[in-house]
Amino acid sequence: MQQRTSISTYIMIGTMLFGLFFGAGNLIFPIQLGQLAGTSFWPALIGFLVTAIGLPFMGILAIGLSGSSGLHDLASRVHPLFGTGFALLLYLTIGPFFAIPRTATVPFVVGFEPFLDQGSATIWLGVFTFIFFAAAYYFSLNSAKVMDIVGKYLTPTFLLFLSILIVTAIIKPMGSFGAPTGAYEAMPFMTGFKEGYNTMDALGALAFGIVVIHAIRRLGITDSKAIASTTWKSGLFAMSLMALIYGLITYMGASSTSAVGQFENGGLTFAAVSQFYFGSYGSILLALIIILACLKTCIGLIIACSEFFHTIYPKVSYKTFVLVLSLFSFIVANVGLTNIIEYAVPVLMFLYPLAIVLILLGLSSKMFNHKRTVYAGAMGLTFFVSIIDGYNALVGTIPSIATEWLESVNNLYATYLPFYDIGLGWILPAVIGGLVGYFWKNHHVQPSKTMQTETIQS
Repeated sequence: MQQRTSISTYIMIGTMLFGLFFGAGNLIFPIQLGQLAGTSFWPALIGFLVTAIGLPFMGILAIGLSGSSGLHDLASRVHPLFGTGFALLLYLTIGPFFAIPRTATVPFVVGFEPFLDQGSATIWLGVFTFIFFAAAYYFSLNSAKVMDIVGKYLTPTFLLFLSILIVTAIIKPMGSFGAPTGAYEAMPFMTGFKEGYNTMDALGALAFGIVVIHAIRRLGITDSKAIASTTWKSGLFAMSLMALIYGLITYMGASSTSAVGQFENGGLTFAAVSQFYFGSYGSILLALIIILACLKTCIGLIIACSEFFHTIYPKVSYKTFVLVLSLFSFIVANVGLTNIIEYAVPVLMFLYPLAIVLILLGLSSKMFNHKRTVYAGAMGLTFFVSIIDGYNALVGTIPSIATEWLESVNNLYATYLPFYDIGLGWILPAVIGGLVGYFWKNHHVQPSKTMQTETIQS
């Protein structure tokens, strides 16, 4: 019998989900997009929403509707070893090696560093990140309260401060939209489409899936169909709220150019807009907005990573992983973030195509009866493209590692793979691999235990 879920539950979980997703990057990228797109506001925004909203929503659905218990379970449908390796790499990348340390450094750089002497900035960074991660550690200790912490308190407070700035910009516009610049002049939709990748929320959707599923079960919802229904309805609420906020922030950026000029990144644009409306108090408002945005995302990432690692290594307690992740991220944020970012970007370029294909497979899994060879074929051929995507990003950082044979492969892909020049060269190989897997006759391959259970329940 399917359990009934109240509308308030959808809103509560959706608000939590929005809070987990919406960090500093989600503020910075759309305001910059607005400045650069100008009068091409609508096609650029729609392109941005396709990847910044569409992909994360599909990621949430892939976890909720596929019957999997999280990323590790879903990825293991390719192969158990792949499931563990892929999940480890993704959680480490969006966790302690990159995203978690960034949640502390971004609010410091944007909200505090401009007002400090250059010589004392390093010391104050240490003080700020220590307080930041101490708070994140405290709130992450009890994952059962994540909905209260993020959904009931941090997210509404964040939205309150952000709405002050947004409503002011709507009531008292800074100016008219300027002419589009750069790639937004010729291809506003596709440029916005690619910009949406920068939020990394598609990867976050796979990582946060375990948090959402656990939160739903703690509410007493255990029926698989009820979990799936609650997941997609809560996700729809969260993504609708994100789309609204994205549109308003993009509008704010598009109308700001004539008043404050253009800046090299969205953080500086936000600072200029805040000071334009509120003077020195604008800096305080901006600091509060970004700290809250980053803190709730940091808590979500620490909880997601700790629950995953505890699942893989159950002998180590959840609270121990929370402590280790908080301490490691504190160290990285202070001594190694720049270098970590340089190496994390190639990893992200490698992971993103694999993550998107895994999401699409999870959504369509019932259509091919969860056949493992379909997962293996699609992900296998996608791997051969994504590894070159990662290589190209690494060469951009370290040109000396370029090798002749990998350059030959890169040129081959550029010549024959459609959409390769816009970062979508994985589409055709993924389709071919999935079709080959579908028609592959292998009577020894059995669905995983999770897939068998889901088929029986269906």
